Order: sequence, then structure tokens, then C-alpha cells
Amino acid sequence: MLLEVDNVVKHFPIQAGTLIKHTVGQVQAVDGVSLTLAAGETLGLVGETGCGKSTLARCVAGLHPVTSGRVRFDGQTITGLSRREMRPFRRDIQVIFQDPYGSLNPRRRVGSIIADPLVIHGIGTPLERRRTVQELMERVGLNPEHYNRFPAEFSGGQRQRIGVARALALRPRLIICDEPVSALDVSIQAQILNLLKDLQDDFGLTYLFIAHDLSVVEHVSDRIAVMYLGKVAEVFVDQPRHPYTHALLSATAVADPDLAEQRHRIILVGDVPSPIDPPSGCRFHPRCPRAQDVCSSVEPVLDGFACHFPVQPGETL
Repeated sequence: MLLEVDNVVKHFPIQAGTLIKHTVGQVQAVDGVSLTLAAGETLGLVGETGCGKSTLARCVAGLHPVTSGRVRFDGQTITGLSRREMRPFRRDIQVIFQDPYGSLNPRRRVGSIIADPLVIHGIGTPLERRRTVQELMERVGLNPEHYNRFPAEFSGGQRQRIGVARALALRPRLIICDEPVSALDVSIQAQILNLLKDLQDDFGLTYLFIAHDLSVVEHVSDRIAVMYLGKVAEVFVDQPRHPYTHALLSATAVADPDLAEQRHRIILVGDVPSPIDPPSGCRFHPRCPRAQDVCSSVEPVLDGFACHFPVQPGETL
């Protein structure tokens, strides 16, 4: 496996006090997540806002230290490494960020932004770096002649292409796509998704693709992991079993109006519990239409799906 996430936990302390700070609680953003990702595979990661998707991605990329657990990349443990020790792995693990506006420095020219990874790792002469950047710009569908333009001179879709080019600069093996199309129009989303697929075929890339739109993730992923309140509820290929996954699928948009009328929308009652004080047992049980007494006291084990009363094949929720 190229990437192994083993029981990773990330808690953020809640501190109170003016002069003397003391911890009064923990935000359990990620709580015991285990995933695997093979080389050349795309693993989709979906869930509601605040379920811990982006936090998990930052832990995988080494941008957040983990509270406990282990992340292994190509057989080597990368959790707990210093910045110097982590440096060789930075070349193989890159991130495409969600916001194409906030992730680019508006005061710097596009050419220098894309060239940053090459400069930091000391790759090539200035002339070679310029040539590499222009080749990358052309590969992602940008005009190489726009090398000296500022980010404000590009549209949202073009800015995201700049982010893709920057992530590709070091020829990484794993790219973490943190909701790369959520801030874009639907037509532009399709262009970026097709670009990512073409790049994967050309360079043999591995993707951890994060989104809250299950229809987008289904389009690009080999497997899909569903997160709820800091935990993985299910990992599936084509036949989901968890009630939460079925609720997410019922909320996805359908282009055909006749099919849309035939679909039964599953409305979950109540709000998402707080990650500061998550429910006991199965974390989804306060909102689950299939919940029984055991769900509130015994946490289900993740074996493809983490549910005491899964939806059977052919059954509707």
C-alpha cells in the first residue's frame, strides 16, 4: 500500500482563562480513523461539513501533528517526524486546496507561485525552472505566455488549474485534493475533474479526493470512504450499506427530472452532534431511522461498514 492511516486521532484542546490558560475540553475532529490507499488508486472521502475530512487530510500531509495513531507512506512511518526529516516526503505528497482565491498569493506572479516547490527543493537552474513551469501551465490548460500575470487576472477555474500545476511541479506520487471543485461553477467543475483524471493516467498519480458532494466523488473514485463526526462510517465500491450513506445519496442532485421525482429523499431529523461531546455508541444513532437500544451503548466495528443494522442489498431505507 502506498498510504496507510492506522487509528489516527486528532483532538484540538479547548482552552479557557485570561492569564493562566487551562484546557476545559477537546474537539474530537478525527477519532480513530483507519484507511488504506494503493498506488494509482483514487479514494474518495465524503461527509458533511465539520466531519473531519480536511483535518484528516492535513494529518496525512504532515500539516497537523496527530494526537495518536500512525500514518505510513510507502512503508515508512511519517508521523512524529521533524520538519527536516519530513522534507523528502514533501516531494511525494502534495495538496490541491479548496479555495482557488485564498491559496494563491495575490502579490506574486503565477510563474513564481508554480515554481516555488522547485525553488524550495533546489531543483534546476532559473532557466530550467521557467521552462518546467511553462510546460506545466500548458499541460493543465493554461497559456504559457501568461507566466508573468498575477492571480487576479485569472478566472476561478484558471486559478484552480494554477493550484494543480503547483501540486504537479515535483512529480508527486500522492495528491490530496481537498474539495478542489466545491468553489467552482458546475461547468468548470467538470473541466477540472476531467483534467485530474487525465493527469492521473499520464503520471500514474494517486488521489485522496475530498468532497461533500457524493455525486462528484462517485465520478472520480475507485472506492469511497464516508466520514461522520470524526469517524469512518463506511468504505464501499458500489453497494453502500450504512444508513448515513443512503441518506447522502438521496440528497444528491439528479439531472433527469423524471428520475428526480421517483427518488425518495431521506430527511434526517435533528442536528449533527457536537464533536466536543459526541454521542456514546454509534455516533449516528441520534439521527438514524434504524437505531435501536444497542446503537446507543455499543460502538459498531468498521468491517466495510460500521453499523449494527445495515441496509441489505435491494432494500430501501
